[in-house]
Amino acid sequence: MANVAGNPDLVVMIMAGGAGTRFWPMSTEQRPKQFLNLFGGRSLLQQSYDRVASLVGDERILVMTNESLAALVRQQLPSLPAANVIGEPMRRDTAAAVALAALLVRKRWGNPVMAVLTADHLIRPVELFRSDLVSAARAAAKQRVIYTFGIKPTYPATGYGYLESGGKVDDDGGIEHFELKRFVEKPDESTAGDYLSSGRYYWNSGMFVWSIETITGELERQLPGHVECLSPAVEADGTSRWKRALAAAFEPLEATSIDFGVMEGARKINMLAARFEWNDVGGWLALEGFLGTDLAGNAHRGKLETLDATGNMVFCEDENETVALIGVDNLVVVRTGGRTLVVPKERAEEIKQLVKGLKSGS
Repeated sequence: MANVAGNPDLVVMIMAGGAGTRFWPMSTEQRPKQFLNLFGGRSLLQQSYDRVASLVGDERILVMTNESLAALVRQQLPSLPAANVIGEPMRRDTAAAVALAALLVRKRWGNPVMAVLTADHLIRPVELFRSDLVSAARAAAKQRVIYTFGIKPTYPATGYGYLESGGKVDDDGGIEHFELKRFVEKPDESTAGDYLSSGRYYWNSGMFVWSIETITGELERQLPGHVECLSPAVEADGTSRWKRALAAAFEPLEATSIDFGVMEGARKINMLAARFEWNDVGGWLALEGFLGTDLAGNAHRGKLETLDATGNMVFCEDENETVALIGVDNLVVVRTGGRTLVVPKERAEEIKQLVKGLKSGS
């Protein structure tokens, strides 16, 4: 299948190897954030699949994850061919995952456009995301250029990297394409405020679109060791042989992100100014705006009873559970299975530190 409904020759790669700990106690090493049902109905990974399933067939969706999570991916996405769920034998950051996916796509389909998407972000409305993705894919199919998606900032965030836009290069029916001047690391609060007021800076979504010819050319130029090590594994046949070859290929690789290893030194990058809403769902506080709220400003999922309690966020995995709060304010309370978390909102970032001290991360 070359394309669907006139769209470009497209393959989608979903990065699902993250091991986020900020959603403990629901998120664990055995079930990280992308596998959680935080918004009702479908997990973040399943929602990522849902967004692209109508654009490409299942045979053209690859999921890159950790070997220990591959079975869980297959369980949540049972319609994908088993060979399209790639379990990485060890953590070597996103450049290794992208390089392996690009080489696999080149072997199977030649030189299609590949979209690299995240498995653990909330994106809506889906219709705008799809049309933005197709616009970037069409442009990437016509020229050797890398595309990334910039998110218009709504506040001076210090937790995101930024993209500085240059001149406009296209207007595809209201979808604006710009030259990308540079990637910028996470700023301090004052600098973030300057970025917001300038109108030239966008949040870095961590999603990319490129032709296979474009990305493999950049990999061969900037990370030739990745290509050299991973190429033999791509040619390996049979499950056991493939796993041995993949382990041998990953072992010598330096852990490098695709942003640092390729993007910052790429020859030509354009940025599409995304029209969709985007939330990286970085921790429990990110859910507040998506939960019901009572008259005292307590956001909650599950049954909540309060007396003189305001501004709290309560999340129950089992929505039939009841939590009662008396005389407390601005807490995060999470109930799941046999685990409970209670933390002041201003200390929610310390959850990651807590989890590091747990013996099993459970």
